[in-house]
Amino acid sequence: MNEADMLFSVTVPGSTANLGPGFDSVGMALSRYLKLTVYKSAEWTFEAETETVAGIPAGTENLIYQVAKRTADTYGKEMPPVHVKVWSDIPLARGLGSSAAAIVAAIELADELCGLRLSEADKLHLASLEEGHPDNAGASLAGGLVIGLHEEEHTQIVRVQNVDIDVVVVIPFYEVLTRDARDVLPKQFPYQDAVKASAVSNILIAALMSQDWPLVGKMMKKDMFHQPYRAMLVPELSKVEHVAELKGAYGTALSGAGPTILVFTEKGKGEALREQLSLNFPHCEIASLSVPKEGSIIERNPLHQVKSV
Repeated sequence: MNEADMLFSVTVPGSTANLGPGFDSVGMALSRYLKLTVYKSAEWTFEAETETVAGIPAGTENLIYQVAKRTADTYGKEMPPVHVKVWSDIPLARGLGSSAAAIVAAIELADELCGLRLSEADKLHLASLEEGHPDNAGASLAGGLVIGLHEEEHTQIVRVQNVDIDVVVVIPFYEVLTRDARDVLPKQFPYQDAVKASAVSNILIAALMSQDWPLVGKMMKKDMFHQPYRAMLVPELSKVEHVAELKGAYGTALSGAGPTILVFTEKGKGEALREQLSLNFPHCEIASLSVPKEGSIIERNPLHQVKSV
């Protein structure tokens, strides 16, 4: 593969979701990335460029191809074969939106190869149909923090413009598969509990919109939808919460289905918190991340114009 064969690249940020009571509806982009570099080819092939994605399927059984093909089929198009180099530092099955990033990248791939000219709303709905909820995909597609609702016919998101905080993540080296995390959730929810849980979620959204980060942290801790049940799968959660509180952090929550734990802290204090958590949790990866304002980005090779098939 050489530069002349390169058609375009797709870069998509990872994401966190739920933020405690914002279950399946609140997502936030994070500065971990998936990048596809797309080349001319006589057949479909995928090549892993980082250890994170080592072992991904090299042919049409790849998730990215499958989603891209479904997208193209939706619009009656056929994609030309390409070679795709896959670079990623989003760990798999850790609650940092690796599958959502792959889905968004796949839709962007189909859009470019087939000249679909999809709107952001179209891409959001297609990605949410694949994911089943709009939070991770919405954040990866649009960047920043999003609050979303997904229904079969429509998907809507509202953006929170400014996320003026530092974010530190504690990433255990074990996986929590989404299906396992879903299995521990209750099948039914008593009415009075649902009312209280919804009120907590409502206050979370109001606090996010008004940038009241201490209140955001309090509501993250009061979640009733998923964290009390998933805590058994992530023994580090309560311990990270304790250390973060001692260091004056705003709040702590499971990232997505876990096991990654997300900590919000005051702007400028993230690195000190990262250093402290590294001392307390040497068996985990600890990273200070930013919240990118941009979502998926396409960079086209000026030597080529991808035409509609």
